[in-house]
Amino acid sequence: MSLTVLMNAGPWLSVPPPGYGGIENVIATLVPELRRLGVRVVLASVATSTLPVDERFHVFGDGQFPALQRPYNQVCGVSQAHLNGVVRLLQGRDDIDLVHDHVEAVGLATLAAMGPDAPPVLHTLHWDLAKHPALYGNLDGGDRVRVNGVSASQLARAPLALRQHSVGHVHLSTPLAVDADRRRPVDKGDYLVTLGRIYPGKGQDLAARIARAVGVPLVLAGPLGPYHRPEDLAAAGDEARQNPDVRFFHDEVAPHVDGDLVRWVGTVAGQERDDLVAGARAALFPLRWEEPGGTAVVESLALGTPVVATARGCLPELVEHGRTGLLTDDEGELADLVLAASLLDAGECRREAAARFTPAVMAERYVGLYDRVRRLAAARQPQAA
Repeated sequence: MSLTVLMNAGPWLSVPPPGYGGIENVIATLVPELRRLGVRVVLASVATSTLPVDERFHVFGDGQFPALQRPYNQVCGVSQAHLNGVVRLLQGRDDIDLVHDHVEAVGLATLAAMGPDAPPVLHTLHWDLAKHPALYGNLDGGDRVRVNGVSASQLARAPLALRQHSVGHVHLSTPLAVDADRRRPVDKGDYLVTLGRIYPGKGQDLAARIARAVGVPLVLAGPLGPYHRPEDLAAAGDEARQNPDVRFFHDEVAPHVDGDLVRWVGTVAGQERDDLVAGARAALFPLRWEEPGGTAVVESLALGTPVVATARGCLPELVEHGRTGLLTDDEGELADLVLAASLLDAGECRREAAARFTPAVMAERYVGLYDRVRRLAAARQPQAA
């Protein structure tokens, strides 16, 4: 395959990220498989990114994620500065066949505004599409800018203008799914795990109350705003309460965290995360929002841990009720499902992940979308006289 793709990861975190970083982890999973398929990748990220690629481009030396906690008028130029550099790069060369963009809102708006000066663009929507209604509801990407979702349910709730630019969805993947069906089973502990950034939509307060109701220990794993460990939060003092997620944690979650029945361990990654998830009775996702992608869900399945969750967003697409997990529309039923989860077969979870959620499956799907986006753009080109 002769194809050069500019992979626009944005300025917020390095690729791969240092621990938590949903979009950056997706890119770090996707790129090696694209290159295995013969795609040449130019990575637009920050200078500290270490992912092997064919070329690199950056505006910022390091990830700008901490800047997100500053007032808007101090941070609003970060993405724009990065995209300004990307646009100048695209204008200065003619060998980029397609831009695969992952920068929320600004990437889509900037590349659409380039009009015919831009190569074909595929913009992946990783987030809640109820945001940015003025942008998504009035999008005009012409013939060159297309979008894809990370689940069918995400796109189903998109504004009409956004759906009209869609070329479909691609479920997220995890390297843990590779040969997951051949992985030796591990002994399950008597505890639950909840993975993900702590904020109201993920429902960690409900998870803590469920753990107390059923008497099963719960481990909360994930960052809290910019704080990756409990000691980081403690060191920040009262200043941390300016972050709304920190206020949610202090008001709704922390009263249940006793270090015994309910523990918050912060960000976990690598083997520490794998051991924690694989040993859990169930991975609990008491969602209060329409989850668009569910990386932690597919990771749990790959590690042989059934999912117990509210049936919101992409969860019914990823989890087969009664086989790889237990889903409900009623929060009140979650406690009973937690107790029933131990009856599910961990091997079924691993087999499902190996069949559906490997990086190779995701990369092959994206290569197909790249081809479709380029063909759609070429078909609308004016014919030479």
